Amino acid sequence: MRKADLVISHAGAGSCLETLEARKPLIVVINEKLMSNHQLELAKQLHKDGHLYYCTCSSLGNTLKTLDLSSLNVFPPGHPEIFADFLNKVVGLR
Repeated sequence: MRKADLVISHAGAGSCLETLEARKPLIVVINEKLMSNHQLELAKQLHKDGHLYYCTCSSLGNTLKTLDLSSLNVFPPGHPEIFADFLNKVVGLR
């Protein structure tokens, strides 16, 4: 992934976050057959926030032809230490 100019992936949360944290442009391809499609929900929100493009298998070709990678916003870095501090307080370690 480090050498990639563009990543095309399914819309699993881990795949999306790993790619976006690596600051790589991303197209996610939605699995339309999933029930209660959390992948679609995640892809729509990340697209709305300007971090990626999403499509279906049948629209991937058109998406590749029309995308503008320069329009994507950099995904902000996470702060896992904030969650770790919170969790430590909840379980009484601090």
